[in-house]
Amino acid sequence: MTSEEELRLKLRKIEALFEGAGTIGERDAAEAALERIKARLRQTSETEKSLEYTFTFQDQWSKKLFMALCRRYSLSPYRYARQRYTTVMVRVPKTFVDDVLWPHHEALSKELNQYLEEATAKIISEEIHRDTTEAQEIVQLLEVS
Repeated sequence: MTSEEELRLKLRKIEALFEGAGTIGERDAAEAALERIKARLRQTSETEKSLEYTFTFQDQWSKKLFMALCRRYSLSPYRYARQRYTTVMVRVPKTFVDDVLWPHHEALSKELNQYLEEATAKIISEEIHRDTTEAQEIVQLLEVS
């Protein structure tokens, strides 16, 4: 199994955990699980006020993943004019952010970042130079004038 296939399998397993699907491979189970999460969000929205959240991401991959999750749950990510491109705003109940959206993003993001890190290191070491270690740190005292 290639590392991309392994990543896809890990992502599916994480999806199954968050969706509560009994069998990963069953499309019907996955769709039903997604509908359960959406129903939970609708129910929470009826009993709890939606708040405007600001999320800031360090890289484009985390941001894209987060926006995809928002859209999956029928949320509408946005940003205001003149906000940084790394900023994503969303209106959603706090419990949904705390219990579903953010933990789901963190679990998927961890796997995706690990994959991207390994793939990048492999390509650089094979095509550019084998040594991909960090730069040497030199301790030097500053001169005081």
